[in-house]
Amino acid sequence: MKRLLLRSGKSPFDVVPVEEALHRDVFATNSGNLIFSDAAHKILTVPGRTEVVSNGIATEVGAAGRINEEYDAFVVPLANAFRPTFELPLQRLTRLISKLKIPVVVLGVGAQAGLDNDPARLKAMEPTVRAFVSAVLDHSASIGVRGEFTAKYLTDMGFRDVEIIGCPSLFMHGDRLGVEKRVEALTAESRIAINGSHTAVRSGGLKPIITRTHEHYPNLCFIGQNITDARQLHWRDVNSPAGRVKQMPTHPDHPMYREGKARVYIDPVTWIDDLKGYDFSFGSRIHGNIAALLAGTPATVLCGDSRTLELCRYFEIPHRPLNEAPADTDPARLYEEADFSALNGNHRERFDRFMGFLEKNGLENTFTHGDGGAAFDKQLRSLRFPAGIRPWTDADLASLTSRFGWLQQQITSLDADNAQLRRELAKSRAGAKAAAKAAMAIPAPSIYRRARRVVGGPIRRALKPTK
Repeated sequence: MKRLLLRSGKSPFDVVPVEEALHRDVFATNSGNLIFSDAAHKILTVPGRTEVVSNGIATEVGAAGRINEEYDAFVVPLANAFRPTFELPLQRLTRLISKLKIPVVVLGVGAQAGLDNDPARLKAMEPTVRAFVSAVLDHSASIGVRGEFTAKYLTDMGFRDVEIIGCPSLFMHGDRLGVEKRVEALTAESRIAINGSHTAVRSGGLKPIITRTHEHYPNLCFIGQNITDARQLHWRDVNSPAGRVKQMPTHPDHPMYREGKARVYIDPVTWIDDLKGYDFSFGSRIHGNIAALLAGTPATVLCGDSRTLELCRYFEIPHRPLNEAPADTDPARLYEEADFSALNGNHRERFDRFMGFLEKNGLENTFTHGDGGAAFDKQLRSLRFPAGIRPWTDADLASLTSRFGWLQQQITSLDADNAQLRRELAKSRAGAKAAAKAAMAIPAPSIYRRARRVVGGPIRRALKPTK
């Protein structure tokens, strides 16, 4: 059986309590990462033929030897990895890949720029991108990118083995994708999900849209994705620059927080399941809206940059530029204008292209070679995952027990660690005293003679006049 190492925050089958998930940051700052890593995990799991193992998102360059011995390929689903703030992790990933002897396959990497698709802001990190792509192509037949902007960005550098494959997330259900409007029109009673990044809310024009929608649609819910959003909801934690942004509906001072109208999900399965009960989703988060589409719920993306724009264009997801969306943008109008015929109708063609990319790079998939994901889905449904994180607005006993019980466990663990450290320190001190005592017992002339033998020769040679 082949074993694949998958870069992902956690396995889809890891049931992690909320407190532990936030402590470990299992979704690597953005829960949208788990949407595409879980999809990749499912797609590549072929019962009896291929086992997929999550690496926990860590990039351990020193683990290259072990990875070469234990795995047949390293699969790397990525999002907007070509951006300045990700340069150092990208360099570490490049160093790891350069030490590997097994195939390395990148799924859906993207470059991030503005809506004008100008890559000028990426110029300074071009050597890092070149090194990464070169290392990947030394280990694979081609590199998979999200859309046309990233493809052009790499081909302009001279790379040729570049394929547009979109993102694995929308292939979670294989060649099936059925997004339909379940109601003729949205009303004030419709259930609507809205999403948005901190940048979109603070300076991208999304804040007034959220405010207006909240005023007119009482069943609105904001679905956050950042680790900061999650910690605000669960711990009321505002002890960070991002955590102090009061415009976010996940901030304790926001009216949507006080009304309990905000969520963050640790697991894609509960996220997608909950969105099945909504009539519409919209906002600037690409994977927040892809979660809705996977649930069969209509969605419109308000694009704020090239990374969301190129994916929307490739998959033909209804979208419009966020900077052109007025403050009085009405979700009812977005719903009315949204057309999902191309998204649904051309899905099979995109699916076949993605399967072809996997085959070219030596990877089997569950839809062509396996059971279509049946065993994966069965195992997933046998597990009980935590519900979406809600705003902490109550003080009931169960709520307090969960939170403070976890804190007590951490204190107990820290006490045990401290006791062990104290024991090791005591041993070190005792050892140091013994060594010092032994050193003092050596006659001084003996120490001098040893020193002369070790360093005398090199010093004399260094000082010897040259002829």
